[in-house]
Amino acid sequence: MTLSPGDLLVYAGALFILFLTPGPVWLAVMARAVSGGFTAAWPLAFGVAVGDVVWPFLAILGVSWVVAEYEGVLSVLRWLACGVFLYMGWTTIRRADAVIAADRRLTRPGFWAGFLAGIAAILGNPKAILFYMGVLPGFFDLGAVTGPDIVVIVVLSAVVPFVGNLGFALVVDRMRRVLAAPAALRRLNLGAGFLLICVGLILPFI
Repeated sequence: MTLSPGDLLVYAGALFILFLTPGPVWLAVMARAVSGGFTAAWPLAFGVAVGDVVWPFLAILGVSWVVAEYEGVLSVLRWLACGVFLYMGWTTIRRADAVIAADRRLTRPGFWAGFLAGIAAILGNPKAILFYMGVLPGFFDLGAVTGPDIVVIVVLSAVVPFVGNLGFALVVDRMRRVLAAPAALRRLNLGAGFLLICVGLILPFI
């Protein structure tokens, strides 16, 4: 394996920061946990994790081919990754007061309903593969990754948000009260936005 523990730690940290940014999956996990407890929420988290395996795997294959065919493209992709994080941070801060709305299709009861809703939440979002296509080259030299490297990257991409979603489901009652307060939601969005910008500023130097 060619990846260093430091590279993997920074990538895992970035994934965790992204998890902290509220979105539709948060609302779906919260709604399912409120209506049916942890038993209703974990299948959705599992479905999301399956989707989180697919997108980075496809992105690695695609970007690795581009890097192999065109010299110098890796530097461009690294700066693109910086831009992705800076843009996400700026938009999160700009919309700090926005209230995220729940999608009732994601909250239907039952294991398979939750699992399929989790997959749909990730695979139905075209921004997901664009995010991974733009971000992964900022952390790793995809022109030199090996099979074990790809496995580790894909596993991290799935495990970090999966663990985060499970933890969120366990404390959803407390988090529900926190997220219900507009001031608290604003602080959460502002904090996540600044963290995303920090990741974007650090990427050129790792």
